[in-house]
Amino acid sequence: MTIPMELQCASQDFEKFLAEVITQTGLTTRNQAYTTVQGVLQCFRRRLETEEAIAFANALPPILRAIFVTDWDLQESKRPFDTREAMTREVQALRKDHNFSPDTAIRDVAAALRRNIDRAHFDRVLATLPKGAENFWRA
Repeated sequence: MTIPMELQCASQDFEKFLAEVITQTGLTTRNQAYTTVQGVLQCFRRRLETEEAIAFANALPPILRAIFVTDWDLQESKRPFDTREAMTREVQALRKDHNFSPDTAIRDVAAALRRNIDRAHFDRVLATLPKGAENFWRA
């Protein structure tokens, strides 16, 4: 079997996605964009059961899928979906002294992500997740 195209092009696709996050957020570096993306993904993951998180991860491109599951504490209690402002503060708390995520981080990452995935598949997966999941990823 040949290597799937999504894996063959994973690095280029991720670089394109990071560039879009930089543009969308107004950040200036790949490192800043990476921290923002990681914070958004971790914030969302904390609101899902393990099975739900795996389904969501399977709707992501390979490198984002890896970031989504990296450093996952399976013992951490599931959190409820909260206000956008409260969840944004959670995103901004990741590596607090080196985090430049704007107040629009969740919306910005959602917009960049939607330009880089199969939106129909992504929306089908979101529809199976808890109340609040679709709104979280609304750009």
